[in-house]
Amino acid sequence: MGMSAFAKAIDDLFGDPNIGRDAVYTPDGGSAVPVRIIARRADEITGFGEARLWSETTRVDLRLAEVPNPRAGDRIEIDGDTFIIQGEPVRDRERLVWTLDLRSA
Repeated sequence: MGMSAFAKAIDDLFGDPNIGRDAVYTPDGGSAVPVRIIARRADEITGFGEARLWSETTRVDLRLAEVPNPRAGDRIEIDGDTFIIQGEPVRDRERLVWTLDLRSA
């Protein structure tokens, strides 16, 4: 069975040296695995009671084919910086890509 056009487009996107980046994924208590990610930085303002908290969140996309089951607490190293997955990873509708929220380790 062939790869869908959408799956091929995703692989091309992650493989593009201008978009995708090399990273290392390490599950909590597991072995490091080289992966490709797409980084998406977003500044978010979060309301907390009366206070407004500004935080730079780091979001990355990761292929399900490379990491089938990422979990909060797992680590991703990008360009020598280590990040911890926080919150629940979210899958896209096609079930090909995870979006992960990261915080600095």
